Amino acid sequence: MSAPATTEPSPLRAVLLPPPAGEGDLTVSAALKRRTTTRAFRPTSLPAQLLSDLLWAACGVNREVGPFGGSGRTAASASNSQEIDVYVALDEGTYLYDAVGNRLTPIVGGDLRGEALTLGQRMVGPKAPVQLVYVVDIEKLTHTTGFQEPGLHDGDIQKSYYYVDTGIIAANVYLFAAAQGLGAWFHNCDRPGLAAALRLRDGQRVLFAQSVGYPAGS
Repeated sequence: MSAPATTEPSPLRAVLLPPPAGEGDLTVSAALKRRTTTRAFRPTSLPAQLLSDLLWAACGVNREVGPFGGSGRTAASASNSQEIDVYVALDEGTYLYDAVGNRLTPIVGGDLRGEALTLGQRMVGPKAPVQLVYVVDIEKLTHTTGFQEPGLHDGDIQKSYYYVDTGIIAANVYLFAAAQGLGAWFHNCDRPGLAAALRLRDGQRVLFAQSVGYPAGS
């Protein structure tokens, strides 16, 4: 599949997100009971506060000092390497989530949501308003300030780590969505096409994507 086409409207600007509220009405058990996969979404955009809370739940900073002196995150990672970057595709463009700065850093203008992100899989109706792209940065594994175990430099072991770490983030998103009445869908994507569109450097690899929004009919 060829790289997704992009339009370059006015340059994107960084978006400072509201501080995460960190509150919810459901218990973890109740959210687990509601967790499901949704493939039909309303096109309605998420309010800034809800988007901030979603990204914080995914892999935001939940303590200033975590393992090995780095900040702690809501999602665990190998030796606190925090090697999974979360790109946020919205209608006007795609951003990189800066968890420490709690902001969206502009990457590319234009709408990348849609077939490139779902790889032709069945999404019923309009595109989800938010689509997350999970990208591993191998350099963060090999140069982590955490415990330098030999496996961090072994390709097969690296792969096992970054797939697990991606799954942890995706699970956080699923639980947050369930607690907030949102729908979520973790799925495959056009890895080469998105890597080109996002202008990734060597050592960065697109892994999966996840669609989030209000369920159709809600």
